[in-house]
Amino acid sequence: MKYPLILLCIYLLTACNNEPKPDTKFITYSGGDIITMSGPLLQYAEAVVIDGEEIVFVGSLALANLKYPDSKQRLLQGRTMMPGFIEPHVHPSLAATILPNEIIAPYDWVLPDRIQKGVSSHEEYISRLSSAISERASPREIFFVWGYHELWHGELSRSLLNELAKEQPLAIIHRSFHEIFLNDATINALGISEKEFRANPQVDWDKGHFYEGGWMALAPKMAPLLLDGSRYMRGLGLMTELIKKNGITTIAEPGFPNINFNGEYALLKQEMDTNPPYDVYLIPNGTQLSSMKGSDENALEFIKTLPTFNTNNITFLPNQVKLFSDGAIYSQAMQMIDGYTDGHHGEWMTPLNVLQKQISLYWNNNFKIHVHANGDKGIQKVLDFVSEDQKKYPRLDHRLTFHHMGYFTDSIASQIDDMEIEASVNPFYLWALADKYADHGLGTERAENLVPINSLASRDISTSYHSDFAMAPLEPLTLAWTAINRVTSSNKRISQNQRVDPYTAMQAITIAAAKTLNLEDSLGSIEVGKIANFTILNTNPLKIDTMLIKEIEVLGTVYRGNSSLR
Repeated sequence: MKYPLILLCIYLLTACNNEPKPDTKFITYSGGDIITMSGPLLQYAEAVVIDGEEIVFVGSLALANLKYPDSKQRLLQGRTMMPGFIEPHVHPSLAATILPNEIIAPYDWVLPDRIQKGVSSHEEYISRLSSAISERASPREIFFVWGYHELWHGELSRSLLNELAKEQPLAIIHRSFHEIFLNDATINALGISEKEFRANPQVDWDKGHFYEGGWMALAPKMAPLLLDGSRYMRGLGLMTELIKKNGITTIAEPGFPNINFNGEYALLKQEMDTNPPYDVYLIPNGTQLSSMKGSDENALEFIKTLPTFNTNNITFLPNQVKLFSDGAIYSQAMQMIDGYTDGHHGEWMTPLNVLQKQISLYWNNNFKIHVHANGDKGIQKVLDFVSEDQKKYPRLDHRLTFHHMGYFTDSIASQIDDMEIEASVNPFYLWALADKYADHGLGTERAENLVPINSLASRDISTSYHSDFAMAPLEPLTLAWTAINRVTSSNKRISQNQRVDPYTAMQAITIAAAKTLNLEDSLGSIEVGKIANFTILNTNPLKIDTMLIKEIEVLGTVYRGNSSLR
């Protein structure tokens, strides 16, 4: 009998050794405020469990420990965890151009390694520009300077730039990035002539001033300089640092490319091949691609091929396109129904007959259309075009989205609601421009009602916030702070009836931002089945004085399950 007993003992020991080892692939986050952003009302969870890149549990800590007893524990130590912030409208090419070059703007700019102080008068601007030219410019290359605005810095002209830099090529990019001023040395370096631009109404050759369509016509000629490899890559690296610093795990560019598809894509891919902790989603620039490919129809066919360019962290969003209505709000080139107090007029980025044709083409091909539109007249024209298309070719879930929406009326908001249109707005316009525009161009009433977000929120219109970097800092909490408080650069509280509550503002940088991109099934909230992207804050933005929200420290992120928590 002893042999069967020995065999039984050996079997039992072997069976014990062959039992599966505890599965430690799960990670449980608990011990702080976990804001799920998973519904119209505030919800907290005690614990979140992830399995690699995926969220597999959201609920009580007791149940998490029961279901996943061997999960690794990550204690938040009283900190706050939210869905990873989403920036639905940023331009890497702008960041790559602005960040490594000279910045002289009306307000301070926080850069990864320093704060670039702003200047607010003509004398200060010219002094700073002169110093920058003498200290950092090289006659072998164009010296790019971004941030100029005439309402703070006075008039610029080709002759003035020639006085400041006779032999030095100099290019002053407007704060809006929709205008540029060149001196003679730059014009000669580019090899361009007046004859090339004589028919363009948005070029003032004598002033060296190219704006809106004129700047778009010039940009391809400057592409080899703007897409300079080493400098451009330094700019993308600085953009990545800002993204990480501010808790962003997803960015999107509505309007790719800006000037050169192959060049911009290759350089962006080079940056993303370093595997930074965020994903990039690209929305094709229908207007620019039409110019590059010879027609809107050719652009549409090319857009259909773009998924072949997708990588593990760069994705062209399928069946989406970006189009352009009126001009830049920073240039006061947006189209206003009641015009401007000084008599100047707005600009159209796309001639209206062309824009209408483009909208119809993509509408009839079942695309989600994103439209850059700033002024009430620019928005209204698009509404009129879409209304016509909806009658001819009805669509139930078109999800057309306005971007920016610098100024609009409650009547326009009502039309947007009726037509089931969505919005992505830049709240920062109010902080940066309301004071100055009250005195110049708009008058007090319209200036104080820039970006009237509550007209959208009160109607439950899906609305996200974006920076359109560098039209606002790459700081989602600053955008939310502006929408919540509606405070200007002079610390003046205005149009308080257009404030939104903090939870609505947090939706705008998480789940609503995901909806802007049609990605709400995988991003934007902490729910089972979604990607494990989280932002960790030192303070709960829903539990503090609203004026302190933009001061909250971002401690790090979890990107696709990988933590960079500091």
